[in-house]
Amino acid sequence: MSKLLTDEKRITDFFACDVFDDKAMKEYMSAEDYAAFKEVTQNGSELNRQLADKVADAMKEWAMSKGATHYTHWFQPLTDATAEKHDAFISIDKGGKVILEFTGKNLMRGEADASSFPSGGIRATFEARGYTIWDVMSPAFIKKSQGGAGVLCIPTAFCSFGGEALDKKTPLLRSMAYLEREAKRFLALIGKPANRVYPNVGGEQEYFLISKEDYLKREDLKLTGRTLFGAAPPKGQEKNDQYYAKIKENVLDYMADLNEALWKLGITAKTQHNEVAPSQHELAPIFATANIATDQNQIIMETMKKVADSHGLKCLLHEKPFAGVNGSGKHNNWSLCTDDGRNLLSMGKDEESHRTFFLFFLAVIAGVDDFQDLLRMSCASAGNDRRIGGHEAPPAIISVYVGDKIEAMLNDIEHNVGEVDNIKEYLEMGVSTMPKLKKDDSDRNRTSPFAFTGNKFEFRMVGSQQTLSTPNVILNTITAYTLSRFSDIIESKKGENLDKVLSQLIYDEYVAHKRIIFNGNNYSEEWTKEAAKRGLYNLSNAVDAFEALKRKEVRDLFISNGIFNEVEIDARYRIYLTDYSQTINIEAQTALSIAKTRILPSVMKYQGETAIQLESLNKFGLGKTHLEKIEILDKAISEFNNAINELEAATNKARAISDLKQRAIACRDEVNPKLDNLRKIADDMQLICDKAIWPYPNYQDILFRD
Repeated sequence: MSKLLTDEKRITDFFACDVFDDKAMKEYMSAEDYAAFKEVTQNGSELNRQLADKVADAMKEWAMSKGATHYTHWFQPLTDATAEKHDAFISIDKGGKVILEFTGKNLMRGEADASSFPSGGIRATFEARGYTIWDVMSPAFIKKSQGGAGVLCIPTAFCSFGGEALDKKTPLLRSMAYLEREAKRFLALIGKPANRVYPNVGGEQEYFLISKEDYLKREDLKLTGRTLFGAAPPKGQEKNDQYYAKIKENVLDYMADLNEALWKLGITAKTQHNEVAPSQHELAPIFATANIATDQNQIIMETMKKVADSHGLKCLLHEKPFAGVNGSGKHNNWSLCTDDGRNLLSMGKDEESHRTFFLFFLAVIAGVDDFQDLLRMSCASAGNDRRIGGHEAPPAIISVYVGDKIEAMLNDIEHNVGEVDNIKEYLEMGVSTMPKLKKDDSDRNRTSPFAFTGNKFEFRMVGSQQTLSTPNVILNTITAYTLSRFSDIIESKKGENLDKVLSQLIYDEYVAHKRIIFNGNNYSEEWTKEAAKRGLYNLSNAVDAFEALKRKEVRDLFISNGIFNEVEIDARYRIYLTDYSQTINIEAQTALSIAKTRILPSVMKYQGETAIQLESLNKFGLGKTHLEKIEILDKAISEFNNAINELEAATNKARAISDLKQRAIACRDEVNPKLDNLRKIADDMQLICDKAIWPYPNYQDILFRD
């Protein structure tokens, strides 16, 4: 249990103690330097070298007071992970004396080996130089090992020698700038100006916690993050008795330490509960700007794993670590706010605020409709393919849930070309002592991939181990694009009555894009057929989803608005295909190793032992059941051996294909089905054999440990 919490210290006493935030800056910087730096972060003023030196010196003194001896430019390469290279504050002066030094140059820019990270062909192996560049909007923080070693982490962007973005942060910052520019332009045109507009994001993080002892006995979990074999246990999640149930003591202790670690890093971990699947849980922080929220989610995932280790547990972030039970997602809650406290996706109380709401609301919906394939692509991966489309997660078809009330209001607008009142409804519980509660403007549809939930949109398709960056780049960009189009329309009608122009715009956009709105059961076959009639995309797998990056309209969207250039788009397309193929190849190779060296020998040994027992029983005219089991196993062993050979052949064939797309297709259409077939045979044999001979912990042992 957390010492800080058991000592009954207030959370506010240590919250963000390991973050170089306003409190730390005021303590270690002069009032003049602090004010100058706030001008940079709040108003985008230029950061000169003199000020950078002062910030760096203050940051070094603060970090050393926290026990840090090194600093690192913490960045997010084109993977779903983070990267860091540590440098000590130690240096040598001209006289050969050891000094402690950290300059503005060290703070603002670093160098990393750009050829050793995924670059999609932007960098050749011999072209090694890459740069990390300080993101002044994201605060530096201290990471500490369990032994107390500290390192100052400086969030940075990462680019190649030629300036191309090689990371997930740079395009996010570009998209935020684009969105702010177009939102401010639009607000000014409709008479609602703002100084700043920014996307706010809350990322709900789902995860599994299992025993480290069980984890270490599972080669598949160690190498791929998911179980490649494993028969379903007698009890799964069918009773839903895990969801929101009492949290186990050891898990609660883990959560307490996790919360403390995150609070120290300034992360407002707010909600924790058991999820639907056994041994599955969720953590949700309070909203932050998209850039900060993305950085914090990376820290959350890393901290979850680190704290689990200290509790004899393992945190699994794969989208589908266990077949037959719910996988894990990362719900991306997205809203749009201004610096004066307005949520542009909140309806308000009068007709004018209704209109502003519907304009921004429809800007998002129109963007989603126009770029469904791009939004689907933003969460495509080999891991998420095993989750998306099942009756536990959103289907592959993008649609928007708005709730019956808002849909009725939109329909009224369509038929009357006018505005309607937002009438509040109340919950009637039939118990006089209960308080009277206002109903939200929409219910929650857990089958919808993209749902409006009162004053924000919830994108539920993101995979649990994926970065929040990519989906938010897309949401920011498509919304900004639509707002720009809206502004062009308003400007083209200059001199006309603004109220009529805006009402007509709302009408036109709803009629043009209402096909993307669906409030029903997204899991039903009827919806799949209906979606096809409406002309919606049904991209059932990652390989098909990646093709969005080849569509001309998508490329024009990115290039013309400075989100990606052509080289960067092509690089990402190649990286996504490569990662997909590599993931499936690693899974196939791991499965082959386990099948050949663990499962097959174990089953054959068990069959032999059963045959010896049969021979003894034959003396008494017994052993019919033993004989049947031997025959069943003999057939299964033969099928299993054939399946091994087929998977090996398919894997070798796919690896030999040089074209990236064709290799990914071969992995999807040839390797994956054979991998699943090998698993099915193994899982069937598991249910026949003695549990004691099975070479790894089964699902029952892993998921239902006390």
